[in-house]
Amino acid sequence: MATILDTLKKGTEYLQKYGVEDARLNMEHLIAHVQKVDRMQIYLDFDRPLSEEALESLRELTKRRSRGEPLQHLLGTVEFSHLEFATDNRALIPRPETEELAEKLLSKEWPDGVRILDMGCGSGVIGLSLAHHLADKSPEVVLVDVSPDALALARENVAAIGLSDERLTFLESDLFSQVSGTFDLIAANLPYIPNAEKTDLSQEVLRDPALALYGGEAGTEIMDQLLETCAEYLNDGGLVALEFGIGQEEHLQKKAEDQGFEPVLTEADMSGVIRFLFATKTP
Repeated sequence: MATILDTLKKGTEYLQKYGVEDARLNMEHLIAHVQKVDRMQIYLDFDRPLSEEALESLRELTKRRSRGEPLQHLLGTVEFSHLEFATDNRALIPRPETEELAEKLLSKEWPDGVRILDMGCGSGVIGLSLAHHLADKSPEVVLVDVSPDALALARENVAAIGLSDERLTFLESDLFSQVSGTFDLIAANLPYIPNAEKTDLSQEVLRDPALALYGGEAGTEIMDQLLETCAEYLNDGGLVALEFGIGQEEHLQKKAEDQGFEPVLTEADMSGVIRFLFATKTP
């Protein structure tokens, strides 16, 4: 009977043949998922044989991964801000850059009862992470998305990370069309890929909903709309925080400055790419 180590080696070779990046790491995750153990546990169990039932399940998952199905969809979960969220094809798979944005926001000082709007919330990772980690501030968080499927996933994630929904609101809305009230923070990871770049995307990215990927001809159109409108939904001194695509910083900074925000700051992600905008509404 095949051991975990035998299976890991064969599966890694199979995924490498199909051009899957980080093939060994992918196989480690898939084996751990089938065995229902932490990934590091398999290193302690290399000589343990796998049951035929486990092998059959693993073969199917490995084939699906070789065809470009994202690892996160196969596992059904993704770690974000030290929490485990459900993820599937109803919403964008959270990227490391988005987690960086959440961490940057968590490092700022917020008032008690802070009101937060997560615009284009997808699976809810930004808004729900802030709600969890800022619990001592009793935050009110409104999660907004144009996709009812994404909102359904976000609602499921309330239970997945053990949150109470008492101070959470979910709105199906095209940007601010159904939003009322004002906020201390508007955070957004909106679609920012130019329409023409579809052919340049990986198989994995193309499994994400098109609604969550493409931002228009230039890629900035939806973010432009948000910046043109959001000031009336911000309290004085409130902050709008955006994640955006490579090379879009100058356009978005000027757009925010033209709307009267001051200061307007951009920051790099961990790889050195300018990726985030922070714009403050002056009193």
